[in-house]
Amino acid sequence: MKRPRVQLTRRWPAEVEAALAERYELVTNASDEPLSPSALTAALDTADAVCPTVTDALTAAVIGAASPRARFLGNFGVGFNHIDLDAARAAGLTVSNTPDVLTDCTADLAMMLILMVARRAGEGERLVRADGWTGWCPTQLLGRRVSGKTLGLVGFGRIARAVARRARFGFDMRVLYYNPSAVPDAVVHALDVEPCASVEEVLERADFVSLHCPGGAATRHLIDADRLALIGRDGYLVNTARGDVVDQEALIAALASDTIAGAGLDVYAAEPLVPDALKTMDNVVLLPHLGSASEQTRVAMGRRVMANLDDFFAGRVVRDRIV
Repeated sequence: MKRPRVQLTRRWPAEVEAALAERYELVTNASDEPLSPSALTAALDTADAVCPTVTDALTAAVIGAASPRARFLGNFGVGFNHIDLDAARAAGLTVSNTPDVLTDCTADLAMMLILMVARRAGEGERLVRADGWTGWCPTQLLGRRVSGKTLGLVGFGRIARAVARRARFGFDMRVLYYNPSAVPDAVVHALDVEPCASVEEVLERADFVSLHCPGGAATRHLIDADRLALIGRDGYLVNTARGDVVDQEALIAALASDTIAGAGLDVYAAEPLVPDALKTMDNVVLLPHLGSASEQTRVAMGRRVMANLDDFFAGRVVRDRIV
């Protein structure tokens, strides 16, 4: 029996690619460069399943241009705002993602950004690398305490709850959250967190604000100039969600004018482009979308996609089906 043809749009961890090659006719991307729109359409035309990443804009135009042989999109990642789900549904594509397996890794990174921006770690490292450090000084690079402060979470899904656990029980932080849908009382009590009635309430009350909402039209520029002003001159913003959740130009203006104290960013509005203005600011920590970037997590993500592929081609219910 002919094996289904599966195309990866980027390179995956070697052990996952090897496992996939044992079960499927595997097509990999040797250059590891993001595929062009026409190449994505061609992949849909020639493979039974395509496995995209956040770098692949599977728009209505890309999907609509195909006469798809593909029946399955196995997304390598939990976020899927780069896939037009309506177009995928119309084309008869089943779509899955990879929840759960990257939760702890991304939560760790969010806490790292909170600590880095508060304690001015980026500035300190740049000082040492530039041979500018002349020794310990009582007033050098004085930052802000994290322990005992208030953390506000916008969105309260898996990753936000993992951040809450680290902040509340690791750093004795008071934790507030806003979520558009109800959170079970058992979760609220177990994590010892406090719900807020609005995004604005979170921003006004928190010393640190961490974003954990999906990207897409509904949340584009959720954090705009007015909401940045609510964070205040002593407050910090951390974004490990999606770049378009924040109005990037408004953030640059807020950082430049000290409207907020600082920001820690792992995602950007037009990745991989990062505005030069952000690169020159000392009160912002910039990371290259590393949220899930541990070896163990990326392997687990690949194996989760493989499990969904196995379900689909075996005619079983796909565990992580979105569409």
